[in-house]
Amino acid sequence: MTKAIRIHHNGGPEVLQWEDVPTPQPGPGEALVRHEAVGLNYIDVYFRTGLYKSALPTTIGMEAAGIVSAIGDGVDTVAVGDRVAYAGGPIGAYATERTIAADRLVKLPDGIDFQTAAAMMLQGMTAQYLLRRTFVVKPGDTILVHAAAGGVGLIMCQWAKYLGATVIGVVSSPEKAELAKAHGAAHVVVGHANLPAEVKRITGGAMVPVCYDSVGRDTFTQSIDCLAPLGMMVTFGNASGPVPPVDLGMLSAKGSLYLTRPTLATYTSKRADLERVSKDLFEVVQSGAVSIRVNQTFPLAEAAAAHQALEARLTTGSTVLLP
Repeated sequence: MTKAIRIHHNGGPEVLQWEDVPTPQPGPGEALVRHEAVGLNYIDVYFRTGLYKSALPTTIGMEAAGIVSAIGDGVDTVAVGDRVAYAGGPIGAYATERTIAADRLVKLPDGIDFQTAAAMMLQGMTAQYLLRRTFVVKPGDTILVHAAAGGVGLIMCQWAKYLGATVIGVVSSPEKAELAKAHGAAHVVVGHANLPAEVKRITGGAMVPVCYDSVGRDTFTQSIDCLAPLGMMVTFGNASGPVPPVDLGMLSAKGSLYLTRPTLATYTSKRADLERVSKDLFEVVQSGAVSIRVNQTFPLAEAAAAHQALEARLTTGSTVLLP
């Protein structure tokens, strides 16, 4: 038998139940991975509450790192004993073991341990596609990053600085402001009530060419108002709830703006893209340009407590669940 967190109905953290489940067997093209560490991400909350739909009962979780313990027919990308990691789905990572399509696994370099890998795969690959593909950040750019002290935010601050950009980070407390500054944010704004005015002051009226917003409903309007003409609004999360329907005419009125809602799944749907994104991430981490902060760990059996801390904004950096 295998242990897993199971959800039988959507709701609060209390619906996360630690249960025995049969050990899965890998089918053709699949690998069985014994998890050493599981990543915690805000998207897990969306699946738990039902904002993102999944057939019930289910096991949530989008990323983990571990060791391949068995492979199915036709698998040639990994072998038994390989140290591997994955991110981006399908859900099912909140378990001591799981099967997954082998072509979704990437091999870990020797210098990256399991906890670091579980903490960085989804958040780090998200940062990669946001900074290197959705909007290609260039030296001299000034960019706006919400939740700058969170898992994705801390990686983006460091990576963007490494690319030669100036980061304006948005955080919810003075303590988080100091953390964001320590990880590459040149300017930090606490709260979003006066965000456009602060961005105008910081940029001397130029505003920013791109805003990365993972908060959603509560910050969308202010974020739009921080953009320069032809700027890009990148909304990639819903921490405060989904963004309401948008009047597209507003985009033209505010300067022929661009609006996109990207996902990691789209940007890594092809094996070649997955390998390129993960290789880029491994390189910046191993070079020291980006450090991964695992600031909280919880036993996997106590996933409910981890969700409570995450939703209460009591976490910084990355959080890892340990089977």
